Amino acid sequence: MPNLVESLLKYTTIVQDTGDIAAIAEFKPQDATTNPSLIFKAAQMPAYEKHLEDALEFGRQSGGSEVDQAAAFLDKLFVNFGVEILQHVPGRVSTEVDAHLSFDTEATIAKARRLIGLYNDKSIGPERVLIKMASTWEGIRAAEQLEKEGIHCNLTLLFSFAQAVACAEAGVTLISPFVGRIYDWYKQDQGVDDIPIAEDPGVASVNKIFNYFKHYDYPTQVMGASFRKVDQIVHLAGCDLLTISPSLLDEMQATEGEIEPQLNVEDAKRQSIERVSLDEKAFRWMHNEDAMAVEKLAEGIRKFAADTVKLKKFAQQKVSQGV
Repeated sequence: MPNLVESLLKYTTIVQDTGDIAAIAEFKPQDATTNPSLIFKAAQMPAYEKHLEDALEFGRQSGGSEVDQAAAFLDKLFVNFGVEILQHVPGRVSTEVDAHLSFDTEATIAKARRLIGLYNDKSIGPERVLIKMASTWEGIRAAEQLEKEGIHCNLTLLFSFAQAVACAEAGVTLISPFVGRIYDWYKQDQGVDDIPIAEDPGVASVNKIFNYFKHYDYPTQVMGASFRKVDQIVHLAGCDLLTISPSLLDEMQATEGEIEPQLNVEDAKRQSIERVSLDEKAFRWMHNEDAMAVEKLAEGIRKFAADTVKLKKFAQQKVSQGV
């Protein structure tokens, strides 16, 4: 009998959520995702010292103030890890834009172009990179422009149906609905230790988005993310992609079982689903009506920004020390 990973791969592309290249090399997923906290952790591992030194030299050569050099160092560090990861996956790597730019469309576009330029310097084409940014209205507008330029985007911190619809209408390549963080919010709101999988609001959210996209033939891919338990993953089998942490992948590999697809295009086509169209006012109102989404998006941006601040301090320390 196959293990759960082998069974899931029949229906869904698995993406690994880590900055640890050794873990990626061991599992060999199709794609990989990173974020500032993962990169910060990996950057302090002796195994990746060469990426640190190369990024530091790049920062020094970029000139400007220590702040400017630190920013250049960080951009290069993210890309260095991305390039290394791409040696171990056949598909794409997601590289994140600074969360502090989440409400600045033009700055997000500029940062994305810079990251893609650095990848291009390493002979990595844009088809192998997803620029990851928060699913704010401003982030979605930035992604819309970038997609027109051939720069593909992964819209993250996605909690509401409004965010998903706006991303699809903008022609975004991929979205990452956060299953586990939705689940966390409802557990706290209901004052319970667990929510039965049949009632799991995070799983239900991805189910709704997937069916809507497939019903109306949106090409935007749905990648469920932020899982708390294997059961959530199993109940989203058939989703385009699922990004899974190494610990949950290990648990799934150690468990035998056949997984049945829970999501498929044919079922989505048969459903009666009302079409939604959103301008900025309608988007903001619809998103605002979802208290969970409003809270989790704001919290997620703050947390990603805090992780980025740690990285920036780390970068400035390295630049100032010259080591």
